[in-house]
Amino acid sequence: MFGYIAANKPELKIREYERYHAYYCGLCKALKQRCGRMGQLTLSYDMTFLGILLTSLYEPHTLSRKERCIVHPGVRHVTAMNDCVRYAADMNLLLAYYDLLDDWKDDHSFKGMFHARTLHPSVIKIRAEYPRQAAAVDEYVKRLSECESQANLDIDHAAGLTGAMLGQLFVWKEDEWEQLLYSIGFFMGKFIYLMDAYDDIEEDRKYGHYNPWLGMTGDEDFESKAENILNMMMSECSLAFEKLPLIRDRELLRNVIYAGVWAKYTEKKKQRSTEGRQGNV
Repeated sequence: MFGYIAANKPELKIREYERYHAYYCGLCKALKQRCGRMGQLTLSYDMTFLGILLTSLYEPHTLSRKERCIVHPGVRHVTAMNDCVRYAADMNLLLAYYDLLDDWKDDHSFKGMFHARTLHPSVIKIRAEYPRQAAAVDEYVKRLSECESQANLDIDHAAGLTGAMLGQLFVWKEDEWEQLLYSIGFFMGKFIYLMDAYDDIEEDRKYGHYNPWLGMTGDEDFESKAENILNMMMSECSLAFEKLPLIRDRELLRNVIYAGVWAKYTEKKKQRSTEGRQGNV
C-alpha cells in the first residue's frame, strides 16, 4: 500500500477526528468480514480516504455503533459501516495482494507470499465482482514492470501508470461523477508515485534501483523542480475535488488533500536539508 493519503491529525477538529477514526475502524471491520484477521493486517489510511470520499458523495445509509476490537479490547470505538466503506475495503485487499506479490518478486519474502496466499480466495471474488478495477491493476503491474526494466526516466510516464490505475479504483460507479472521481484518483496516484520515489532517492541510488527522479537529481534547482511537480499534481487533484457536491465530511477530506498528503514530503525535505548542511560542515 502507499501510505501517503492520510489526514493531518493535529489540524482536525475533535469531531472531525472522531469521524475519521470511525471510518478507519469501519474499514478494519469490513476487511475482517471479507478476509478475517489476515485481511485486517492490510488496513491502511489510503483507502480510508476513498471510503470517506465516496460516502460524502453518494450519502449511503451508514450504520454507526460502538464496538470493541482485538487491538483495543478495553475501549469501545465508534465504527462507521456502509457500502462505500465495503468497496474501499475490497480495493484495499486488491492492492495489498499485488503489493505482497511484489515483495515476493523483489525480496523473496516468504512472509509476503504466505500472506498473499491467505488473501487469494477473497481476491478471486473481488476480481469477479469488480472486473474493471481488477483489469486496471493487472495492466498497472505489467506496464510498471516494463517501465522499470527499461529504466524509463520519463517521470510523467512512470507516474501516469499509478495515476491511471488509482483513477479506475476511485470510480465506484460509472455515472455522472465518474470523470471527476477518476481525475482525483489519477492525479493523487501520480503524486503518490512521485512522492514515494522522492522518499527513496538515496536508497535507490545506493542500490542501483529504478527511480525516475534520478535523471534530475543532478540539477542545481532539483528541489524546487520536484516541489513544483508535486504541487501541480495536487493542484489538479484538488481542482476536480472541489467540483464535487460534497457536504458532510468536506472539511475532513480537504484536510487530507491540502495538508495530510504533504506530511511525509515536508519531513523528508527537512531531513534532506539537514543532512546537506551537515555534509557541508
